[in-house]
Amino acid sequence: MDFSQIPYQINIGLVIVDRDLKVIFWNNWMAMHSGIKDEEIIGHNLLEFYSNLDNVRFLKNFRSVISFGNLSFFSQKLHKYLFPFNTTTSFDTGFEYMQQNCTMGPMRDKDNGEINSVYLTVQDVTDLASYEKKLVEANMLDGLTGVFNRKYLNSVIEKEFERHVRYSRALCFLMLDIDFFKNINDNYGHQFGDFVLKELSARISSALRDVDSFGRYGGEEFCCVLPETDIKFAVAVAERLRQVVVDEKFINGSSSIDVTISIGVSASCDKVSTPEMLIRSADEALYKAKETGRNKVVMMDEE
Repeated sequence: MDFSQIPYQINIGLVIVDRDLKVIFWNNWMAMHSGIKDEEIIGHNLLEFYSNLDNVRFLKNFRSVISFGNLSFFSQKLHKYLFPFNTTTSFDTGFEYMQQNCTMGPMRDKDNGEINSVYLTVQDVTDLASYEKKLVEANMLDGLTGVFNRKYLNSVIEKEFERHVRYSRALCFLMLDIDFFKNINDNYGHQFGDFVLKELSARISSALRDVDSFGRYGGEEFCCVLPETDIKFAVAVAERLRQVVVDEKFINGSSSIDVTISIGVSASCDKVSTPEMLIRSADEALYKAKETGRNKVVMMDEE
């Protein structure tokens, strides 16, 4: 039986390079996904075609394989990919490039046992990575609005409060509520109410910093964790969010309405010594905002 065709036909990428990273072998899988034929790349340095591999991590692992003959693994969870190939699936995976698990290992001369080349295998794990990503997102994100859910927000609050205690960093928390949301559902229907929740989430998310964590706490109630933020700045942020909501009407089809929100602001301080107290202080300030007219920002009682 002729086994010589197996390296060409297997459903994973296989590349062999010499000690100078010059390509010796390039199988059909690599040619199909790269668009580079074997005759175009064999004899050339791999880095000429893939300059992204010219980095400390990859070259260090390559030298380690050459010097010590060990195996090196490039997991998708850590490296995402070695070769920037397009994904092959017809559905949106959420990844720009194919996600890959790769292995690098030594090839020895059959006569003297010296390592004279290195092989690289490339496995497409995009579908698996996409599935794992969706599982993670389902555990973190609210299904309707796409912002963080309550469970994940609670974990963020715990983590940021611990950091506040350890490093004496400022920390603030916003609790906000859509004013008269029940009337919106009653007068325009729950589908329009869902639109309001999604549109409000998008507006507020776009007005926050990358380090801020915004999510849906339940129903029409949302909250935001503001690390490295004192209460004066947090009140200014809250006022900006209130304005982002009220500035433009919420328009969906033939329905167009004004929406307002009320916001309570709390901050870590001597009297707020736990994450639960941080949340409760913001909730009490929110209640005061709604009791005193709505469409306003109220800071927690610092006395």
